[in-house]
Amino acid sequence: MKTLVVILDNIRSTYNVGAIFRTCDGLGVSEVILTGYTPFFDKGLPHEQTKLRKQIHKTALGAEDIVPWRRIDSLEDALADCRAKNLRVVALEQGDNSLNLAEPQSFDDDMALILGEEVHGIRPEILQQCDQLLEIPMCGQKESFNVSIAGAIAIWELRKSSLNGRTSHLRRQISRPQS
Repeated sequence: MKTLVVILDNIRSTYNVGAIFRTCDGLGVSEVILTGYTPFFDKGLPHEQTKLRKQIHKTALGAEDIVPWRRIDSLEDALADCRAKNLRVVALEQGDNSLNLAEPQSFDDDMALILGEEVHGIRPEILQQCDQLLEIPMCGQKESFNVSIAGAIAIWELRKSSLNGRTSHLRRQISRPQS
């Protein structure tokens, strides 16, 4: 997979937004699209922008300035934009036909991954427009992870096959003197 676009739809927490940006940088995501009421520092009065930038930066640690991003207010318009670029649209959401991310598989298609609102998830009418639903199996009593954690797991699963064989990003081992 060469292209992976991550769409953040109605993510409330600036800290989740920042954490997702940091994951996107670390795993080579092509672009982040912000939709709905997802907070970022591109709107509002200057003092509001400064506050949001500081909150996002707390977890993004500068990734918000590295990963290309843009705002498309409507998720429907973001999906149309992705489809025009021939991206396969997938959503991280539990469903009857969702693909279990624990199953071994390789993702080769260029994709757009939707991460939805923390409590209610992605709207059913949007899920019907997706090519595939992806699900992280849960072992405990809770039904889901925090959106930034779930997003990191899903992005890793989507990107890992394209990272195989790439070692330029790995830190070199420090040789230590023999004692």
